Amino acid sequence: MRYLMLALLLPLAACASKPTNTANSCAIFQQNDGLFTDWRGAAERTQREYGVPVPILLATIQAESNFEARARPPRTKLLGVIPWKRRSTAYGYAQALNGTWEEYQRVTGRSMARRSNFEDAIRFVGWYHHTSHRRNGISRTDPYNLYLAYYSGHAGYARGNWRSNTAIQGAARRTANMATRYEAQLRRCPG
Repeated sequence: MRYLMLALLLPLAACASKPTNTANSCAIFQQNDGLFTDWRGAAERTQREYGVPVPILLATIQAESNFEARARPPRTKLLGVIPWKRRSTAYGYAQALNGTWEEYQRVTGRSMARRSNFEDAIRFVGWYHHTSHRRNGISRTDPYNLYLAYYSGHAGYARGNWRSNTAIQGAARRTANMATRYEAQLRRCPG
């Protein structure tokens, strides 16, 4: 009987609800800190492993998916009305592309990691930002340039593809501002 209960409850361990207030880091953690989820713990472990501050990790996920576990880009329309293919393979909290996610799994040995699992996704973001630091010399505390590299890819960032793209520069500024806001909030969070 005990094993049956465990088997029924185990799938709930990966379930977490989208935070109702994604602009408040304290609320994000409070809503997803319980028996089966520990978002704050996952974020802090990622910070220790990769050296990327928690506010930057959260701001990246907020910019990419607004904390939607199964976020995807919208479908394009065939003949203007028929739902068709998606613009990219981006998926999950981190909006990681298939190829980049597979590289992450291979390099880190986390073959069972899922993009719709918060702990796996935040670890991916930490890994990606740390790789941006190693490949492109971006400080792990620079949310603006880390986001530019996240969006453009490591090679695209190095080529400067983002320099003529005001939309991505604006997104990077918003992400940096959100990281600053999250940092201030985290200093005041209870617990």
